[in-house]
Amino acid sequence: MSYRPSHLKQFHGLPVHRFDGPEERQGPGPDLPAPASVAWRLSADWEIPFEERWTAFLDRVCTQEVVALVVGAWWQEWDEHGITGCLDLLTAEAHRFPRLRALFLADVESEEAEISWIGQGDVSRVLRAWPGLYDLGLRGADGLVVEPLRHASLRRLRVESGGLPRDPVRALAACQLPALHHLELWLGTSWYGGECTAEDVRALLTAPGHGPGLRHLGLCNSDIQDEIAAEVASAPLVAGLDSLDLSMGTLGDEGATALLSGQPLTHLRALDLGHHFMSEAMTRRVAEELGPHIPDLGLTPVRRRAYGPGERYVAIGE
Repeated sequence: MSYRPSHLKQFHGLPVHRFDGPEERQGPGPDLPAPASVAWRLSADWEIPFEERWTAFLDRVCTQEVVALVVGAWWQEWDEHGITGCLDLLTAEAHRFPRLRALFLADVESEEAEISWIGQGDVSRVLRAWPGLYDLGLRGADGLVVEPLRHASLRRLRVESGGLPRDPVRALAACQLPALHHLELWLGTSWYGGECTAEDVRALLTAPGHGPGLRHLGLCNSDIQDEIAAEVASAPLVAGLDSLDLSMGTLGDEGATALLSGQPLTHLRALDLGHHFMSEAMTRRVAEELGPHIPDLGLTPVRRRAYGPGERYVAIGE
């Protein structure tokens, strides 16, 4: 693997600050930053369960001013790592976070849990609890549920996974997200639950419920990256994008040819094709045809080497 997920340093344009309570519960002390100045990170550890840390956070921080939350590991035992209980705690107190605009679920490193082991749940509950949410990110897709819904405020959605099931992608295609500006999905590999097909990607690219404001699209880390590239090459929404990310997957000459022979991409400010399996000749061709027009072309000159015929691999699986 060329990349391993790590703890967030920034989220929603704010530095991430770890809340270490519940040592003191007598009101905010000098060690605590202003509530709206950071993205607050809460995580369980071997001594303090998540519920206890969450309760201390509610006691010590003026939650009415908090704008961003980052949830780390919420379990202490492996058989307790499903996120449903954590979502129960968060959504039950939604009324205490009227200014919350950003939430990241499962800011977990591989030393805590591999990305394919992270148990997600029904994240639609979060969107219903916070109709003013702008930014939702999550890591892991085991058990992920998304229900078709309308959310008028969501601008940024990021799903990091080693294998994204088909149902959440289809549900996203059926959602009404008129304010969506940034969409990034790590589709993953069938070895770790990735079920998406080209037809599922096409449904997402032609979803009528996503407004005309989409400016960044990431369809990353997929073992069907050539097929995804072919769908992107003819998708009308690409004409409105500022940036396109097809990195981390198994893109080869077939997908690159589709991109070069499809609709123009020269309006893009950024195109990321990193972690690819293109031949040296195709890599040069892409650089020559797109490099002069796209200021930020993410294209490593050295191709990834497959272990054998047909054995390409994604950047993040397990």
